[in-house]
Amino acid sequence: MLGQHQQLRTQINQLKDGGLFCLALWVAHWIRASLLQDFFPKTQIIEPFHEFMWLWLIIFPGAPLLLEFQGYYKRPLVAGRLDIAWTLLKGCSLLTVGVILVMFPLKIHLARAVIVLFGAISFLLAFLHEEFMRHIVLSRMGQAQLRRKFILVGGREDTEHTRREMLSHPEESIDIAAEFDLDGEKTETLPELLHRHSANGVIIQASHSNLAEIERVIQICELEGVEVWLVADFLKTRISRKSFDYFHGRPLLVFRTTPEISWQGLAKVFLDMSGAFFLLLVSSPFLLLAALLVKLTSPGPVLFRQQRCGLNGQPFTMVKFRTMTTDAEQRKHELAMFNEMSGPVFKMTNDPRITRVGALLRKFSIDEFPQLLNVLKGEMSLVGPRPLPVDEVRRFNDLAHRRRLSVKPGLTCLWQIGGRNEVRSFEDWVRLDLEYIDNWSIWLDLRILLLTVPVVLLGKGAK
Repeated sequence: MLGQHQQLRTQINQLKDGGLFCLALWVAHWIRASLLQDFFPKTQIIEPFHEFMWLWLIIFPGAPLLLEFQGYYKRPLVAGRLDIAWTLLKGCSLLTVGVILVMFPLKIHLARAVIVLFGAISFLLAFLHEEFMRHIVLSRMGQAQLRRKFILVGGREDTEHTRREMLSHPEESIDIAAEFDLDGEKTETLPELLHRHSANGVIIQASHSNLAEIERVIQICELEGVEVWLVADFLKTRISRKSFDYFHGRPLLVFRTTPEISWQGLAKVFLDMSGAFFLLLVSSPFLLLAALLVKLTSPGPVLFRQQRCGLNGQPFTMVKFRTMTTDAEQRKHELAMFNEMSGPVFKMTNDPRITRVGALLRKFSIDEFPQLLNVLKGEMSLVGPRPLPVDEVRRFNDLAHRRRLSVKPGLTCLWQIGGRNEVRSFEDWVRLDLEYIDNWSIWLDLRILLLTVPVVLLGKGAK
C-alpha cells in the first residue's frame, strides 16, 4: 500500500474510532438511565447525559491515541481476530481507567455502571466494526473493487526484489498481471500488453542507465491514462527518506532524514508555544524564589548565558539559572582530566565549580526552566536533542554526529529520561538523539514529556 494511502486510512480510522468511543459513552449512559434504572434503588437517580458530554473532549482524541500506542493502526487491512481483540481490549481498558482518573480528582459523579458499560460497549462496537469491514473486504464484491492489476516493468534482475515483496504481501490486493522486460522488449509493444490485461497501473523498477526507456514508458502510460509507480531506489541512500514534491511546477524527489512538514509538525509547534507559556505561568513563583536564592548566595548574575548550537548548527544564546561560580569557564581546562564523558563533551560528577544552591537547582532541573524563553522565541523545542556549546560542536570528530543538529534542540529528550547520569559515552548520547529523530512523532514527544515529570519530581537531574 502506498504511504499516502496508508496515512489516509489511518486518519480515517482514527476519526472513526474516536466517534465510536464517544457513541459508546452515550449508549452506556442510555442503558443505565433507561433500561437498567429499575434494577437500582430509586434514590440512585442518574444525571442527564448533557452533564457529562464534556468527557467527549477527552475520549475523542484519547481513544485513537491509546490505540496508536498499541500499534492498532499498523495492522494489515485484514488482520487476525485474536490480534485485533487483544489490542482493542488493552486500549479499551486503558481508556476506561483514564476516564476514571480524570473523574476522580474532579469529583464527577458518573454512575459506576456507566463506566463499566462504557468499556464493554467500546470494545464491542470497535470489534463489530472490524468484523463488518473484514466481511466487506473478503466478499466477492470487495475483492473485485479492491484488487488491482499491475504490470511490472524493468530488467529481470531489477524487478526481482519488487516481485518477491508483492508476492509476500497478498493482503495488499495487488496482482502482477504481467512483466515487461525493459532490456529485451521494445516499448512499442507495451500498449498491447496494457490492453490485454486491462491493467490498472504500471510499476517501473529500473537502473539509472535506462532513464530514456523509463521516460518512454511513462509517456505511453500518460496517453493510456494508466497510473505509473516509479521505484526510485536506483539512487542509493542509507538513512534518507524519499518524498515527491513540486518546486515552481517542476517535479522534485526530496531526500530528508528529518520529519517532513505535516500536521504533527504543526502540533509540535503548538505544543511548544502553549506548553512553554503554561509552564512559565505556573512555575513563576518558584522561578522568582530560585532567582532570589542565586542572587543572595553567590556573587554574579542570576542567569547564565552561553552560545549554543541550534537548528543546523545556527548559534543562539541559551539562558539558564547560573549554578556555577563566575570563573567556571576559566577553570574548565584545569578539570579536563576529570572528564567522565568520552568525546568533545565535558561532564563531571561533583564538579567543584557548582554552588550549593546550584546543586539543588540542578538536582530538580530548575536551572533549565529559563530555557522556556528560548522555546517561546522559536530557538528551542520542549523535546529534542540537548543543545551543545558551539566550541564542543566544533570538536565533533565524526560528521555523522552533526545529524543531531538537524532538528531544534530541546529541554528534554531520550537521554534525559534514560538516565543521563549513567551515560558516559558521547556515542551513546548521539545514538539516543538519532533514535529520537528517526522515530519522531507527536506521540513520542508526549511520551517523553510525561516520563520527564517523575525525573524532575524525584530529583534525578544533573549532578
